Amino acid sequence: MNNSIWEFETFYRKRNIIIIGAGFTGLWTAISIKEKYTEKSIVIIERNSIPLGASTRNAGFACFGSLTEIIADSEKMGWQKTLDLVKMRFDGLQKIQSYFKNAEIDFELNGGFEILNDDKSLQRIDEVNEKLKSITNIRKTYFLNQDKIKEFGLEKSKYLIENPCEGSLHSGKLLQKLLEKCHELKVEFLFGTKLESVIENSAEIEVQLSENISIKSDQLIYCTNAFASKFLENEEIIPARGQIILTEEIENLKLKGTFHYDEGFYYFRNLGNRILLGGGRNQDFKTEETTNFETTEFLQNHLENFLKKVIVPNQEVKIALRWSGIMAMGSEKTAIVKQVSERQFCAVRLSGMGVALAPKIGEIVAKMI
Repeated sequence: MNNSIWEFETFYRKRNIIIIGAGFTGLWTAISIKEKYTEKSIVIIERNSIPLGASTRNAGFACFGSLTEIIADSEKMGWQKTLDLVKMRFDGLQKIQSYFKNAEIDFELNGGFEILNDDKSLQRIDEVNEKLKSITNIRKTYFLNQDKIKEFGLEKSKYLIENPCEGSLHSGKLLQKLLEKCHELKVEFLFGTKLESVIENSAEIEVQLSENISIKSDQLIYCTNAFASKFLENEEIIPARGQIILTEEIENLKLKGTFHYDEGFYYFRNLGNRILLGGGRNQDFKTEETTNFETTEFLQNHLENFLKKVIVPNQEVKIALRWSGIMAMGSEKTAIVKQVSERQFCAVRLSGMGVALAPKIGEIVAKMI
């Protein structure tokens, strides 16, 4: 099919900036750039009919991070990088709340909780709180709250750590609000459009979309997270599938808030009177290093067993929905936000924390370009 002059001079005309990927990172990046440089023209290219990957397929955690996770991060990459990451998440969650009303995105700050079965991490709680004080302005970011074990019906758990900085939200509604904001700022979109190849020369970038169609721009930004390895071959981007189950309504459900277990490898929350549970990929790391959205019988059964054993013991629950999202990991949790050539940039590998990190990562990219 041949294209018309109208198409070439509107939808496929040259822009200042092309962003690849319409998930949280791509949308926040577009907003940050437009707020800084109102005159710049931006088009976001998304290969699916809606944003996919992790943005619409996560657990809806407004994630601050659990105690054991922060301890593990500090041991792996040192306190400075860990604290930088915590601050970025904390500031990102504040930014989301400053842009949108809680009711618009079902944002609830019910606190984050972590189940512990031994006291090893408790011995370091004061040290961690001391480190986080300058970020959260709270004397005790993490504290033991044994009373809530019974209140939440988690009697199989030995210790429960609470932190008031974490909440939950509706990922779909947040994405819709971000899309509205982008339209308001005159950001344009091409949904259902696949990127075939990128040619960069000293004068411009040319993005080939099909045999007959290409768009030119001054700069290109990859915001495709786990799906970026096709274009960023030199970066360490390991896909990580997160499988999720959602129960049907449970009568008199006591659970309220977001919960972590085992360094955040398991995460669950209430969605009204239903339970949303995800994770467990540490049971089968190799299989879960994939960009395939299928769910596996092994992990689905494992999650169901965890649900019946830890979260709602002695209760019959039915599963209403099963799905998976694709995150991007590396040997370190730090995101890759950098210039990769004269005219190309990337903001990828958000380690399952994209909801909280993307608002601040967008600002970093806006400064770079």
